[in-house]
Amino acid sequence: MSIAKSYFPGNLKFLRERKGLTQHNLADSLGLTRSKVNALESGQTKSPSPEDFLGISGFFGISIDSLIRVDLSKLGELKLRELEAGNDVYIRGGNLRVLAISVDKTNTENVEYVPVKAKSGYMSGFNDPEFIASLPKFSLPNLPKQGTYRIFPTIGDSMLPIPGGSDIITQYVEDWTRLKPNTPCIVVLDGQQDFVFKLVTVHPEGVLTLTSLNPLFEPFTVPAGQVLEIWKFHAYTCHEIPEPETDIQQLIRAVKEVQKELFAKKRKPASPETIIAS
Repeated sequence: MSIAKSYFPGNLKFLRERKGLTQHNLADSLGLTRSKVNALESGQTKSPSPEDFLGISGFFGISIDSLIRVDLSKLGELKLRELEAGNDVYIRGGNLRVLAISVDKTNTENVEYVPVKAKSGYMSGFNDPEFIASLPKFSLPNLPKQGTYRIFPTIGDSMLPIPGGSDIITQYVEDWTRLKPNTPCIVVLDGQQDFVFKLVTVHPEGVLTLTSLNPLFEPFTVPAGQVLEIWKFHAYTCHEIPEPETDIQQLIRAVKEVQKELFAKKRKPASPETIIAS
């Protein structure tokens, strides 16, 4: 198995010198020692900490994936300025990935279904047109005409109250930066044998936080470069009839509705008649 080269040490030195900083200057800005910066630039630190990556990414305004995967010294000044301005393909996602789809006889996109037995194969075949064409295909009513849709099965209880064994109908996300924080999505990760159904928050520094609806599961972060695809939740189907709300759940919902109404009244401006009367 080939090992991808990391350009991080050379990129750190390149970016530091591009800004006209000494190792002492950079160390002071990042809260590190000069010897630590020297070790990072020389490659002596084989596994920099997540905090180091986040600090350096935030300081230079370039995603972690670009710091690691792209030889920045080979890029022109215009491209470097685009990266620093936030136009980073590793954060946007869709610019790097070619989506394989299938169509019916009328050239209309199918909605492919990824059965459980095909889950492990999807990670290696997600961009293979022949593999996608081999998946079961459906035409679902009431889907928006714009967008590409796919159905993924879920297992486990990390997304309760959505039960395991549900089928999640999703829409392909081309630009990850447009996702609102905590958007429920199917996330396809590189090197994994399974995709995950999580609440996704994309951070500017090029990492994603994945959170379960079930509070028993801890959130975790992944670099954008580890993400192959993101599919936004649209709807789901399951074989279970939802259980009725408990008294506590009904009370909590009622309290939230009252709070929502009170908040709306506070934000509503007074009418002219009310102002005159007062």
